[in-house]
Amino acid sequence: MALRFDDSEGRRLPVYLLLDCSGSMSGSPIEQVNQGVSLLVGELRSNPRALETVWLSIITFDSEARQLMPLTELSQFNAPTLQAAGTTAMGKALQLLNDAVEREVVANSPDRKGDYKPLVFLMTDGEPTDTWEAAAQAVKKRTERKLANIIAVGCGDDVNTSTLKQITEIVLLMRDVTPQAMQAFFKWVSDSVQLASDKADAGAPDGAGVQLGAPPPGIEIVM
Repeated sequence: MALRFDDSEGRRLPVYLLLDCSGSMSGSPIEQVNQGVSLLVGELRSNPRALETVWLSIITFDSEARQLMPLTELSQFNAPTLQAAGTTAMGKALQLLNDAVEREVVANSPDRKGDYKPLVFLMTDGEPTDTWEAAAQAVKKRTERKLANIIAVGCGDDVNTSTLKQITEIVLLMRDVTPQAMQAFFKWVSDSVQLASDKADAGAPDGAGVQLGAPPPGIEIVM
């Protein structure tokens, strides 16, 4: 059955950002992530369709995981200032994501269409330092059951892309974490979210996978 947007239903496109704020991200990398999030919000707000449908959440992880911003309407979203310290509790972040999606995303019911399928962007520059396998399997099951689209990007040479492949099949690698590459990545995220919003408006099938444009220069697809 095709999706048709109806303003009376108030359907949303949930977007979750899972951002690594461990100590290895300190200095320029975390500054660039902060600027990138601001760029993302500004780009989306300039698109009337995205402004109408996108709701945004930020989950960060260092030695712990925190949902700094619950799922929030784009027009009301105030980006927090991120700081880097600690280790890489990615498993806790993935569990927090699962809990947030269960709590915040409206599922389909016999009476009405629920929210559009969430988009999740995970960014990390290292290997998880906590127990992560069970949470990763739970997250990946969401993609297999077509309940979410999850994109992971590894930053630098210390990322184990095999770990990210156990979370999602869509894995990107940013080998050189430069300001230009980070800004290009967040611009690509904005373009991907806007494309997903447009596709939903055009009546994409309920189980359709996310359609992404080519990643920007400096970011490669991990096969």
